[in-house]
Formats: sequence, C-alpha cells, structure tokens
Amino acid sequence: MLAVLLAGQFMANVDNAIVNIAVPSVAAGFGAPPGQVALLAAGYLVAFAVLLVTGARLGATHGQRRVFLVGLLGFTVASLAAGLAPGLGWLLLARVVQGASAALLVPQVLSGIQLHFAGPDRVRALGYYAIALSGGAVAGQVLGGVLIAADLFGTGWRPIFLINVPLGLALLLAGRRLLPETPRRPGGLDWPGVAALSGAVLLLVLPLVLGPDRHWPAWAWLCLAASAPALLGFAALQRRVAVRGGRPLVAPALWRHRQVRLGLLAHGLTTLTYFALLFVVALYLQQGLGRSPAYAGLAMVAWVAAFGLAGPLLPRLPARYLAAAPRVGCLILAGGYLSVAGYLFAGGLAGAPLFALLGVGGLGLGISANSLIGAMTSALPDGYAADLSGVITTNAQLSGAVGVAVASTGYLAARAGLAPADAFAVVLVGFGVLAVLASVAAAGAAAPRPAPEPASSTAR
Repeated sequence: MLAVLLAGQFMANVDNAIVNIAVPSVAAGFGAPPGQVALLAAGYLVAFAVLLVTGARLGATHGQRRVFLVGLLGFTVASLAAGLAPGLGWLLLARVVQGASAALLVPQVLSGIQLHFAGPDRVRALGYYAIALSGGAVAGQVLGGVLIAADLFGTGWRPIFLINVPLGLALLLAGRRLLPETPRRPGGLDWPGVAALSGAVLLLVLPLVLGPDRHWPAWAWLCLAASAPALLGFAALQRRVAVRGGRPLVAPALWRHRQVRLGLLAHGLTTLTYFALLFVVALYLQQGLGRSPAYAGLAMVAWVAAFGLAGPLLPRLPARYLAAAPRVGCLILAGGYLSVAGYLFAGGLAGAPLFALLGVGGLGLGISANSLIGAMTSALPDGYAADLSGVITTNAQLSGAVGVAVASTGYLAARAGLAPADAFAVVLVGFGVLAVLASVAAAGAAAPRPAPEPASSTAR
C-alpha cells in the first residue's frame, strides 16, 4: 500500500520538475517563444496548488482510495495527451489537467499515512514520504535531461510525458489490488469555501509563477496585494460555516492549534529554501558555469542521499530527543547553506566539495521535514487527516512558489554586479537566515500540547 501511494507522489513530483528542463526543446519543436512555453510549468503548478485542499476534502468524503485512483487515471490520460500533443495549445491544456489530477492524487498520500500508520511506523512511513518529495524533484531534472538528450526514435521531448503512461497503468492495477477502502465522511463539499480558497490561492500563485519572467508587471503586484484579504475572507467564511453547524473546507481547529501553526511556518520556510535552491543551483551551474542540465541535476544527488538518511535515523532516536529534532534539523540546514556560501566566497566553483556540502543541507532538511510533519500529524486526531494533508501540501507548494520567485529575482539582480559564484553565495546566505528563523518556529512546533477532541459535525 505504501509503495503504491509513494510511487504516485514520486511520479507527480517528477513530472512537475521535468518540464523545466524541456522548455528549450518544446519551444524549438513548436517554433514558439520560450516565454509561452514557460506556461507549461505555470499551468500545472497553478491547477495543482489551487485544488490541493479540495482534493484532500474529496478524499475524506468519497474515500481516499477512490479519489487517488481517479486522480491517477486522469494524470495518466493527460500525460498521454501531452505526449501526443499536435500543438502548444493542446499541450498547455493537457498540463492543466495533469495538475488538477495530481491535486486529487497527492493529498491522499499523506492522508493514507496518517490513517494507516501510527507511532514508529508512521515516523518511518513519513521518512519514505519525504524521500519521494525531494527525490522526485531531483529525479525530474536528471531524467528530463537524459530523455531529451537521448531523443528516442526522434521524438525529442515527448518521452518525458509518455513515460508516465506505462507507469500510471501499472500503478492503477496495483492500486486496485493493494489500496484499502477507507471510511467516508457524510456531507457535501463546501462549495463557497472551494471558490473562496481557489480564488485566493490563484491570486497568490499566478503572479509568483508568471511575474519574474515578465519583470513584475502592475497586475502581478495587484494580485499579490489582493491575495491577503482574499485569504482572510476565506478564513472568515470558514468560521461562519462552522458556527452554523456546517462542515467547512478546512477545520478551524487547525488554525487554533499552536503546534500546527508553528509547524506550518517552520515547514514553509524550509521548503521555500529547498524549491528556491533547486531553481537557483540550475541557473548557477548552467548559465553561470556553462554546465549541462544533467550535471545540474546530478549536483543534487548528494542532497537527496543525505535527505534519505533521516527516514531510518529518526525512528531510532530515543523519544526524549525527538522533540528537539525539528529545531536541530533546521540548524543543520542553515549550516549546510552557510558552508556552501563560505566555499563559494573562498573561490570554489563546483565539483565534489560543493556536492558534499549540499549533502549537509539535505540531511538537515530531511530531519526537519520528517519531524515537523510527524509533529503536526500527531498533534490532532486522525479525524483531521484530510485537513492536515491538504493544508500541509498546499503550504509547501505556496512556499515553494514564493521561494522560486524571490530567489530567482534576487539571484539575477545580484548577477548584475557580481560573479556567478558570489551571486549564488549571497542567495545562500539568505537561505541560511531563513533556516535559522525556521528553527525558532520549530522549537514551538515540537513542544507537546494537548490535542482537541475529534471534531464533531458542528466544529467541522
């Protein structure tokens, strides 16, 4: 069961990252400007981020197994349509459907872990989950470079989508056999809440994804300014639904729980730096040093390998040390970023020392991500599994979008007056500061607090 869930998560993460490598090839194949082709990543990310919470709630009301399989089927069909796309418009539409399908599939993974694993088994399962998240992003970069360079049967970029078809079909067959049925919660979907949250997330994500390439036009700043009141309006709407005895899209108890709030803040800050690092390290190595896309992807292998150590390490720690794991992980992550910055300021460029120092950061992120998600999912009863899954995954996506937008803008601005290595080092110092701030929030997130009773129909 866990293998099927994590394979679905891994496939979605690979597909999200793989397109960044393919933009030049797709642009050449269709004779389109790279700016238009960049919408391939934007369309997927926007549909994915906007619908994650809704996907999690649908899993609770219709069963995680059913929604996971529906999302996987939609993702597989959309991948086939993308691989056979006759034009850029068709490809863009297929990418939006892929993102929407992934939003159905992905939240069921964390919900499934919360519902079917407890204690040390949950810690181990979350370790594998974190590897699927981090490893999928890096594997997408490496696999994209390899497949495009291979140009299988003269198909160019198309195999990066078509490879999902046999994998998706195999997972569908395995999922039908291995995924257990889960209880369904009665009640319909909070459609006003869906509309309010979708609009608020769209106002936030769209300018973050499209703004940097368009030099931050006025509409991007207006959307960002409108996103804050839109999110506040969504929160107020959810409170009114709960007071009336309805079932809000996101349980208000999540925002009232201090451990969850601080956990989301710490996890968001660390995730922000990771997504930003993936983007900036590719810019630095490819544009700054002239290295290949495959080299840029392989540069993160040490990070993922060290990240994976946290999964088997945390369950072996005595219980009295687990509370400190989120804070310690964030500090190790900060040390990794600052050590890479020091190496670059000292005259280093790339190679084994850079890869090894990135591994330090990977270990820190692995420890912090595993322990923070474990702390948040243990803070509330299993009745909140869908709420937590939707909010945690959405928080990660929004944080990643913020990180990429800010870091790419900052790196390119630094490049105007600095050498590539120094500009990269400046950005890494910023990452280190954010990781230290995350450690402060993580200290509160790991502090044990009494969890509320499972929500009744009135509270939810």
